[in-house]
Amino acid sequence: MQNKGLIKLFAILFGLVSLYQLSFTFLANKVEDDAKVYAENKVTDNNARQKATFEQKYLDSVANKDIIDLAVTKYSYNDVKDKEMNLGLDLKGGINAILQVSVKEVLKSLSNDSKNVAFNKALGAADEAQKNSNATYLDLFFEEFEKIAGDTKLSDPSIFGTKALSEKISFNEENKTVKVTLQEEINSSIGTAFEVLRSRIDKFGVTQPNIQRIGNSGRIQIELPGAKDIERVTKLITSKAELQFWEVYTNAEVQNFFFSANAKVAELLKDDTVLEKEKDSSKKDDIDDLLGETTDSTKVQKNLFTYLYPNVAQSQQQLSSLVAQAKVLDTATVNSLLAKKEVRALLPAELRYVKFLWDYKTITPTKPANAGDDYEATELIGLYAIKGNRNNKATIDGDVILDASQVFDQLNKPEVSMTMNASGTKQWAKMTADNVGNFVAVVLDDYVYTAPSVNQAITGGRTSISGGTMTVAEAEDIATVLKAGKLPATARIIQIEVVGPSLGQEAIDSSFLSFGLAIIFVLLWMILYYGKAGLYADIALAVNILFIFGILASFNAVLTLPGIAGIILTIGMSVDANVIIFERIKESLTSMKGLKQSVEEGFSIKGALSAIIDANITTLLTGIILYVFGTGPIKGFALTLMIGIATSLFTAVFITRILIDKSISKNANLTFNTSISKGWFQNINVEFLKKRKVAYIISGTIIIAGIVSIFSIGLKQGVDFKGGRSYIVRFDQTMNATEVASTLKDAFGTAPEVKTYGSDHQLKITTVYKIDEEGQEVDEEVQSALFTGLKSYLGDTTYENFKPGFEKQGAGVMSYMKVEPTIADDIKTSALYAVFGSLLVVFLYILLRFRKVSFSIGAVVAVFHDVLIVLGVFSITYSFMPFDMEIGQSFIAAILTVVGYSLNDTVVIFDRIREFTGTRPDWKYSEVVDKALSSTLGRTINTSLTTLLVMLAIFLFGGDSIKGFMFALIVGVAVGTYSSLFVATPIMYDTSKKEEKNK
Repeated sequence: MQNKGLIKLFAILFGLVSLYQLSFTFLANKVEDDAKVYAENKVTDNNARQKATFEQKYLDSVANKDIIDLAVTKYSYNDVKDKEMNLGLDLKGGINAILQVSVKEVLKSLSNDSKNVAFNKALGAADEAQKNSNATYLDLFFEEFEKIAGDTKLSDPSIFGTKALSEKISFNEENKTVKVTLQEEINSSIGTAFEVLRSRIDKFGVTQPNIQRIGNSGRIQIELPGAKDIERVTKLITSKAELQFWEVYTNAEVQNFFFSANAKVAELLKDDTVLEKEKDSSKKDDIDDLLGETTDSTKVQKNLFTYLYPNVAQSQQQLSSLVAQAKVLDTATVNSLLAKKEVRALLPAELRYVKFLWDYKTITPTKPANAGDDYEATELIGLYAIKGNRNNKATIDGDVILDASQVFDQLNKPEVSMTMNASGTKQWAKMTADNVGNFVAVVLDDYVYTAPSVNQAITGGRTSISGGTMTVAEAEDIATVLKAGKLPATARIIQIEVVGPSLGQEAIDSSFLSFGLAIIFVLLWMILYYGKAGLYADIALAVNILFIFGILASFNAVLTLPGIAGIILTIGMSVDANVIIFERIKESLTSMKGLKQSVEEGFSIKGALSAIIDANITTLLTGIILYVFGTGPIKGFALTLMIGIATSLFTAVFITRILIDKSISKNANLTFNTSISKGWFQNINVEFLKKRKVAYIISGTIIIAGIVSIFSIGLKQGVDFKGGRSYIVRFDQTMNATEVASTLKDAFGTAPEVKTYGSDHQLKITTVYKIDEEGQEVDEEVQSALFTGLKSYLGDTTYENFKPGFEKQGAGVMSYMKVEPTIADDIKTSALYAVFGSLLVVFLYILLRFRKVSFSIGAVVAVFHDVLIVLGVFSITYSFMPFDMEIGQSFIAAILTVVGYSLNDTVVIFDRIREFTGTRPDWKYSEVVDKALSSTLGRTINTSLTTLLVMLAIFLFGGDSIKGFMFALIVGVAVGTYSSLFVATPIMYDTSKKEEKNK
């Protein structure tokens, strides 16, 4: 093999980079473990909410402290956290939600709530059509409007030909051009909602949040791994953006109050600052030292200015709307101190209704010139004093904004241009006239986005906001915020999945147990079967695993439970590549060729490499389809599958080759078997084609039975396919599912579906109760009804502790999922596209690779055979299996994996048939096919048995949420192995005979 040195160098460097990237995960975990210890020591009553608060307090305190020093560079906890491997919701807990911005409400708002009969009828018809259609709401509205509008046009003054839209929609304009304008306005509203949500999430404090728009559907996906306060999150992402314009006090107007408040706070904190000694004085609390908490009785005098740094104005030139600053970590403390009634009592009459609001963005102070290397820049945030009133009503509300955009002034500096409607123009003229020489604030969701000075009254309705240091990005953000004033609808949750941290940790523990057992089994089997060569394959396998995790960590990819299954599946494929190579080497050795020549042949294109590449490409194509059409955990599975295919090819072919060549150069005697495995699967000669009719009868019988079951019994569709709410609830005692279903009938009107989930202390409760009703209050009502219905089984558990989120010590909701029927239809359609898309792509690839339609037909028929049998098994057995067997997105991932695996097997066999056809022209075609099948039988059994046992380990010891997924894979791999021998190849043979007759 050429370029060994280059390959060695690449492998070593890539391995070191992978270890380097993974080290950040270990370091972050260590800090978080310390945070948990700190929280455990602080909370004695197992209050999960308090524990989470103390954990976050600890992590905030060390966020910018250096925890690793590499001499050339240092890393803080925040730096390490940014580089660690991301864990998905099913491993870390948290919330994943898809929100829908109501296009209907956008249209109604743009029409100024038109009363036009045709317009409102079209909206109602579009509502009904959307229930059974994947088209966008705007397209459906246009279709319905065209049907019933007659001569009425959308540009009619009673619909969209309004004064507010006069610059964008002309009178009597054609509907198709109006549609373009409306689409632009809708996209703008969705973009605004997206920016508002992103701003809120950035302030929520969750590490590695993910928010993205889903095409032009009006949907926004939000994932917050590690989020525990689920109630707060849902309120945060569903509340309507509230844009307001307020007058503000200057720093000079509030500074005297701050000085008085400082003295009062010092008095209030006098007793609170005496920290008691730890009860156990024998243990020095290093964590408290780190947080700056003393463990002795020394008095530390604190006051308001310990946390708040007032912006003092000593002259007219120093007047500012910024009244103070504080460390970001101290904002909660400042809020608490300023809200104390003793402090509020110090406010003079003119400041009685003052509201203190924080800036929307933080600033990092510039490092002083004389600062040393140990200087740590602390993030600060500005404080503003808003002129509130008795009714807490803003001077101007944001719904008066018509448009806003980022532009450049005459000096080419960025600024924001803003246009108001007629009502807003009058209000703005008065507000600016009253505040010449003072400041006004633009406030969104109680955060100040800008508070510029007013130089003169603005009467034209069009104005600009600028600042000496404003950047283009900041101007674009402010423009987006201003446009949020016309945000016509709240974003409602149409799909949500919540996983509690306790369930996530259990998933991690069970996953790594199954992962470890699977790896140990594979490593031992390879040594048992191939001896020293198997050991080399094991080393390559270990390098492969390192590379996979290193790549995931390097690119901040998300590792999910199905993702771990994907990694284990790629381990099986990596082993498969070595098995194919070793079996070819053994064949060459059997034909009395030398060891060196046999190794050359085994690793060549004419040997095993062609089959390996073909098999991996078919699986890679399946992975790509999965990644394109999948969401959440499915994407995680597809990503690890694709990464694993690339790394396993490299390690199985190159790393193993280097080790074997080195062994040969030392004159080692490699036999590629052991005394135990010697002679296994050798000299096999099975006449498979003579048994094909029997195989057809067996397969046909099983498929017919499955189809009958599917049409009579049906399939158990998951919530993500049919819509509904699903709760996994844990109890302190053994539960009877039938009894609980009967008990909940009164709460939900009809009995929900209740099934034991994992242990007999845990139930999965699925209901469609009020799923067609919208609103966050409906979700709360259903959850409250569930609690009421289960109250007799929950003991002392309160409703607060019952709700999902935070770690659970006793009974409560461990995870929760809601999918509305509309998006459920979309998910189902995407799944069907994924399945048929993968079949089409594979059909074309095999046709291109083997140049015969018969090969493609044989492969695709076998795949259909495998899919139908898996579906039939699920239909027949779901009612009595002790684990969840729902048909949902994870099941589709399993089906597509089965497709890939079955094709992998089939392609290896087809490759050998093609080889024998070229090298044995004197043989009958039936003999060529039988010999090819017989020669690959050892590889087929070896790989399938290894993969099945690995999957069995995951099935038995993995998490409860993955058992149905793994069961589908186990059935699929077993059936796929059978079909590659008894379906794909015989169908190919029979089809090719017909092709020959037709020539």
